[in-house]
Amino acid sequence: MAKRVRGSTSRPGQRRPLQRTSARPTGKPAAPGTEVVARPPDELTDAEEARAAALEAQIVAQEREAEEAKRRARVTRTPDAVAPRTGSALAVASADEYAYVARDVRRIAIVGGGLVAILLGLWAVVQVTGIGPL
Repeated sequence: MAKRVRGSTSRPGQRRPLQRTSARPTGKPAAPGTEVVARPPDELTDAEEARAAALEAQIVAQEREAEEAKRRARVTRTPDAVAPRTGSALAVASADEYAYVARDVRRIAIVGGGLVAILLGLWAVVQVTGIGPL
């Protein structure tokens, strides 16, 4: 039996390795220190400072609006009135599932409570009549 070689394509489910050709730089790299990089100035101009202040004020206003909206939503929303996001199919499906779960838990509580009531009734009958074990 012949010895298998790593990377061979004779086994099922295997494919031949890709032959990639990459573009290689043909010229010599530039000598160190010959590249000129422009440094930004250390100080901002008055126009840049004004624009930065305006952007900062706009961002702060948006953050305040978002916090206010979140606070209003938290105060006015009740747990029963939580509406799923319209774009989320998972949220809609989970809202339906929660309704099924709530209904099932209610049924389980009713059946369990009924069984406990029947057992208490039978116990009371046994105590009143004095019927004992056979």
